[in-house]
Amino acid sequence: MSAANCLLSEDQFLCCICLDVFTDPVTTPCGHNFCKNCITAHWNSNDQYLCPMCKETFYVRPYLKVNTFISEVVSQFRQKAQQKASSSSSEQQAAKPGEVPCDVCTGTKLKALKSCLVCLTSYCETHLEPHLTKSGLKRHQLMDPVENLEDRMCMKHDKPLELFCKTDQTCVCLLCSVLDHKTHEFVPLKEEYEGKKAELGKTEAEMQEMIQKRRLKIQEIKHSVDLSEEAADREKAEGVQVFTALKESVERSLNELIETIEEKQRTTEKQAEDFIKELEQEISELKKRSSEVEKLSHSEDHLHLLQNFLSLKAAPPTKDWTEVSVRLPSYEGTVVKAVAQLEETLRKQMKKLFAEAELKKVQQYAVDVTLDPDTANIWLILSDDGKQVNCGDVRKNLPDNPERFSPSLCVLGKQSLSSGRFYFEVQVKRKTDWDLGVVRESINRKGNIPLSPEDGYWTMCLRNRNEYSACNNNLVRLSLKSRPQKVGVFVDYEEGLVSFYDVDAVALICSFTGCSFTEKLYPYISPGLNHDGINSAPLIICPVNQTV
Repeated sequence: MSAANCLLSEDQFLCCICLDVFTDPVTTPCGHNFCKNCITAHWNSNDQYLCPMCKETFYVRPYLKVNTFISEVVSQFRQKAQQKASSSSSEQQAAKPGEVPCDVCTGTKLKALKSCLVCLTSYCETHLEPHLTKSGLKRHQLMDPVENLEDRMCMKHDKPLELFCKTDQTCVCLLCSVLDHKTHEFVPLKEEYEGKKAELGKTEAEMQEMIQKRRLKIQEIKHSVDLSEEAADREKAEGVQVFTALKESVERSLNELIETIEEKQRTTEKQAEDFIKELEQEISELKKRSSEVEKLSHSEDHLHLLQNFLSLKAAPPTKDWTEVSVRLPSYEGTVVKAVAQLEETLRKQMKKLFAEAELKKVQQYAVDVTLDPDTANIWLILSDDGKQVNCGDVRKNLPDNPERFSPSLCVLGKQSLSSGRFYFEVQVKRKTDWDLGVVRESINRKGNIPLSPEDGYWTMCLRNRNEYSACNNNLVRLSLKSRPQKVGVFVDYEEGLVSFYDVDAVALICSFTGCSFTEKLYPYISPGLNHDGINSAPLIICPVNQTV
């Protein structure tokens, strides 16, 4: 019996009607067990005698006797439960500072496990047991232990605060509702609790949303700082490059100036050295003649003196040095000229460096453009990857859809822009005619097309091999120092700017400024007529490589 009892749990001794441990258990003919009072009251309140468990109908009310076996087992189970509660209570810890103590414990106050809102008492595990087993106490409302349960009593009427006055937004007791607040609107505390809990849930959700938005804003700000740092690093690198180049130019010009001055000084020194050498040579000859004359003047030989007199009397051949002088070099204007040359060199170099920096910046907005075959004229040949286009000799049999250009030899890119910036490059070498630029989405694609900003076209073109123009109502001729081999197209939507660059020469060709964009913009390309093979080379959309 004791071994079997160890395998039994409290659920096996609960009446399904009162949900409490059996009291005077009886067994129905169908084999189910109930408290005697519970099943008797159940049958007294119904017209039929049904088993609450299996719904079997008894046509005659069964005569029930207490099941002594189950009654003994229940009695033993109660004893076991009490012993277990007693042993567990000895294992419980005393309430620590800050913890709610049990209000029932005498002597050492154990830690409360729950507080009862009906009894206004906090219970440890041992003293809570009746609230978990007794049917009457099971209906009490338990909560996590709290202190000062007396605060949950009405100070005026000493009754539990069970209602919420919506008029005064305060908790009241039953007497308050019929005395001080009798004309007010009331709801049970639980109902107001559920409402306020829902509001708190909504508030918490709103707070979490606000927190999330602020976290995202922090990420956005940090990302902005990162972008700023990257931009600063790029600018510093470009600044170092520019100023290093300028410094090298200044040093090179200074060295050239010093070399020029020193060369003039070397020339002067060489001239002086030559004069001195020649003078020293003449001095040497004169000294030699002077020595011979002196020797002859002391001779006692009459014949010898007379024979050599004429040859020694005349001075040896010498140069007239009266008008000879060293030509001093003129340094006047040397520094001014060098500075002027340096200024011109720096101006050209700065212009080139600024052009390189500007091109680098716009190249950061490069997009991968592919051509849209649905817009291509029927005479155009597009590569399979949509990167090349040229004019063919055979007319394609294609539907004349609204997007297709006809009869103009044009094609659009698939990519569009409705804000921000974008850039792409097109190889144009070996071409005699072409058009490049951007157009708005609603342009006319049929018939004669005027290439002008008023009609939604911002383009430049090449005609007759070397006539470059900006297309603005009438062609505006452009003077270029070299023939572009690769043209870059840049658009700043918000600034209303369309610019064209000679990529290899790192030079700005022309720009449309003050444009008003209100629609999507698409890349626009026209390879021009074939001209019997003279203009057969394709226009090629190239990957963008950052300039060095």
